[in-house]
Amino acid sequence: MKTSLVISTYNKPQHLQLCLKSALNQTVMPDEIVIADDGSTSETADLIKSFSTNSKVPIVHVWHEDLGFHKCEIMNMAFARSIGEYIIQSDGDIIFEKHFVEDHIRLAEKGYFVCGSRVYLTPEGTQEMFDNQTIKPKIKYMQRSHILNSLRIKPLQRYFALRYGKRIDKLRGCNMAFWKDDIITINGYDENLTFWGHEDGELAYRLHFAGVKKKFLKNGGICFHLYHKESSKENEEAHIKTIKNVVDNKLTRCKNGIDKYL
Repeated sequence: MKTSLVISTYNKPQHLQLCLKSALNQTVMPDEIVIADDGSTSETADLIKSFSTNSKVPIVHVWHEDLGFHKCEIMNMAFARSIGEYIIQSDGDIIFEKHFVEDHIRLAEKGYFVCGSRVYLTPEGTQEMFDNQTIKPKIKYMQRSHILNSLRIKPLQRYFALRYGKRIDKLRGCNMAFWKDDIITINGYDENLTFWGHEDGELAYRLHFAGVKKKFLKNGGICFHLYHKESSKENEEAHIKTIKNVVDNKLTRCKNGIDKYL
């Protein structure tokens, strides 16, 4: 099984630098790392190039012009370019615990997609990690309500897989995995969903109605969210209406999706 780790980013090179350091420090490496770049400046391109030089796996930079928040579009482009049969999806403001990829691969199974948790880091902790260029967060800089999400307990991963987080849209887009064939079947992300919102939940519902069941990766697949200011939520209502339409009509496929890149 070939695996692609797809990481979205937009003009956060400080965050992406630590993200890539942690991606290249995995116990099990993906077959490639694909950066889905929603129009960042050349600073990000230069950073990716510098990592590519010493990386043991290919790092592919997929970029399009900056026309505002078009994450769904760039993710579809990145999925289309990926060589992996299995895609692990995350964001460029995430630090991966060293077993992140290994844990996701262990839970991979045909007919399922997988969601995991994240641990929020404080502004002070994030700045310290930038200053020291470390990829090992200290517990004191984790938000208290998320500390339990930082515990890796391998024997519990399979136990919780079908018992925890049963609600379809209980998920985090920075910690998801799915089969590429399933993404193609539902036509990927809905590119009509622009700006910040619930594009990951909408995708999950279409996977669900297409017959792809959900697993939750608990006590594994650990990742840490570096602090940054929240994105604008001006278009959230449009996302909510789209999800309601998907749920009410049990839709499995969006019209404006990945098929144009295949």
